[in-house]
Amino acid sequence: MERMLLIVFAIIISLFISTSAAGEFNFEANLHRRSPDETLCNQLIKPAGYSCTEHTVQTKDGYLVALQRLSSRNKDLGGQRGPPVLLQHGLFMAGDAWFLGSPEQSLGFILADEGFDVWVGNVRGTFWSHGHISLSEKDKEFWDWSWEELALFDLAEMIHHVHSVTSSKVFIVGHSQGTIMSLAALIQPNVVEMVEAAALLCPISYLDHVTAPLVLRMVALHLDQMVLAMGIHQLNFRSKILIDLLDSICDGHIECADLLTSITGKNCCFNSSSVDFFFEFEPHPSSAKNLRHLFQMIRKGTFSHYDYGMFKNLELYGQLNPPAFDLSLIPKTLPLWMGYGGHDSLADVTDVERTLKELQAKPELLYLENYGHLDFLLSTQGKEDVYNNMIAFFRSLGKSSSS
Repeated sequence: MERMLLIVFAIIISLFISTSAAGEFNFEANLHRRSPDETLCNQLIKPAGYSCTEHTVQTKDGYLVALQRLSSRNKDLGGQRGPPVLLQHGLFMAGDAWFLGSPEQSLGFILADEGFDVWVGNVRGTFWSHGHISLSEKDKEFWDWSWEELALFDLAEMIHHVHSVTSSKVFIVGHSQGTIMSLAALIQPNVVEMVEAAALLCPISYLDHVTAPLVLRMVALHLDQMVLAMGIHQLNFRSKILIDLLDSICDGHIECADLLTSITGKNCCFNSSSVDFFFEFEPHPSSAKNLRHLFQMIRKGTFSHYDYGMFKNLELYGQLNPPAFDLSLIPKTLPLWMGYGGHDSLADVTDVERTLKELQAKPELLYLENYGHLDFLLSTQGKEDVYNNMIAFFRSLGKSSSS
């Protein structure tokens, strides 16, 4: 436990120092700056032999989020694109999360080789997205959002864009935070009408049975409130100061491979080289408000809008407590598939079961007792254990319907 406290303390201090030393909200001379050639297509997808194009979508609140579109490297498909699939990543990740293994192991590549028209989403604030029409990443207003806005603005607009370009309903695949975004978006009638089906890996809507030791320690210490009280709005865990601190903590004190376990639960099926490659690209920045919203859910056991406190809740919502997202509003006719694991410390089985009870639909389920939270992305046998099952579910629905 002392080691956990040391890590939490390092996070708090490094965030404070990063903000103070580098100028407010300017972490390490703004790690988002990159050359025009430094794109997800160029970094990970094209080098693997896949065609890839970059797209930018503007949300209703002015953010410029990135989408990548790739298709099979198999010339035998004759250039024909199959039904569109939109991949939505989780917290502190971006679209690169779907390409961190070999083409035979990574879901983004596998879906493309299976003939799907693959689209990769990147939410606001992540490395691959493109900022805002008027706000700078140095502005605290730029970071004034939680997963709620990611669902109702970013994901909704990405679904609309893919639907518009392809003239087809869209298959959605989400992992972790990408599932809570998907569930919140699918409650909206104007969004769900564009969706053919949704596949949710490590589905999250309720979080009050989280067992991850480091997460629970940060919740108990009210890290989210401390960070916001310090005037920190961007959480950039790739700042050099934090990386150096974690390196010093890990060196002779704690196995840093175990750091993932303390956050996500025990993962069974990926190796140390996968962890090393994972940390070459992850984590991506997110907002302190997003962390605050998730910690609210852990403390209160709710799947609700952001809690601003009694008085602002009255002003915004007309009630003392934020309204809940009503999962029963997702149409019974929408096909759903869920994959979850017995060793997942974030998407706990009890919370998944509560989600299932509130849905009208009866999703197809894949339960893997030995899988943890990151196994669903990084497992060396994910194709056999998970993805073939998901793809069979998509194919059982027939060809995506035009609309």
